[in-house]
Amino acid sequence: MKKKFFPLFALVAACNLQADEKALTGPKYVDEAPLPEKWPTPGPYNKVEKKSYPAYRAAFTNGKGETSSFWTLFLHIKKNDIPMTAPVEMSMTEDSGQLDQSGMAFLYQNGKVGTKGPDGTKVEVRDVPAAQALSYAWQGTDSKENIAKARTALEETIESQNVESTGFRLLGYNGPGTPRNKRTWELQALLK
Repeated sequence: MKKKFFPLFALVAACNLQADEKALTGPKYVDEAPLPEKWPTPGPYNKVEKKSYPAYRAAFTNGKGETSSFWTLFLHIKKNDIPMTAPVEMSMTEDSGQLDQSGMAFLYQNGKVGTKGPDGTKVEVRDVPAAQALSYAWQGTDSKENIAKARTALEETIESQNVESTGFRLLGYNGPGTPRNKRTWELQALLK
């Protein structure tokens, strides 16, 4: 009796092909809006990398509610005819051992756009100096679990490289038009 190995071989080959396709279709940045001038693209995903950021101008609000902060800043850029860019920056503070949003900023394309200073009582446009950061990017949600995982990776790198951080910020690169599992985030430890 002759054994047929073809069906088993085909099954193994199909599984290997699926694994290769999954590796090739790993996290990929969904580009929805232009980055500020000279701003590095997000990534690499799921590991820590040191990055340099140029000086930039941004509109800040100190609202803690993500939705209300977003709409406050959106109305500001709409009223002042400022084009939308990515990412949106969220300042983070520690509360009971976890990081929580304490403010939000919309970044301008460059330092020539808009005017520095207050715009009403909730928005202030500021110039931010160039900085270096340790960055951990991922694709998915900005859940407390994902932020905690990124923070752990950053803190381990801070300790192993013996560097000092001045705090954390979260960069969100995608809006509601991108499925939640395809959104790109970067938690960053800003370096002294």
